[in-house]
Amino acid sequence: MDFTTADLVDAHEKVIASCAAPLRNHGGQARFFGRVRTVRCHRDNALLKSILATPGEGAVLVVDGGGSLSSALVGDLIAGMAVKNGWAGIVVNGAIRDSVAIAALPLGVKALGTNPLKSAKTGAGDADVTVHFGGCDFTPGQWLYSDEDGIVLLPQKA
Repeated sequence: MDFTTADLVDAHEKVIASCAAPLRNHGGQARFFGRVRTVRCHRDNALLKSILATPGEGAVLVVDGGGSLSSALVGDLIAGMAVKNGWAGIVVNGAIRDSVAIAALPLGVKALGTNPLKSAKTGAGDADVTVHFGGCDFTPGQWLYSDEDGIVLLPQKA
């Protein structure tokens, strides 16, 4: 992928937002980009799993788990489903598990950390709403770019 977040900031500084959350790379692709889809859920991953089961068409699912590291919202089976369905990446304001297996997948995955404990499966949460973390509003339809330095958001594709 022929971009860096630093170059995007330099080229679009009047309209770009940079996420300040301490997210770490966990996926097999440190660089990824795509149109933003969102889900807000707390310690329950059924809704995000149902979204990743649909065609991603190169989108990035931004998951606001409230910053909780108490249980994982994404594991290797869900990440593998995202790959199969054409998602470019998953950004989790929370925890993942199965990090070794996820690192082997051709998928961008960023999260605050890991926890082997699985989450609930009730379907609680909200999809395709604006979520806020790391000093950024993640709004469906924006463009997210991620590399080794961080995540930036643009109102349209760069």
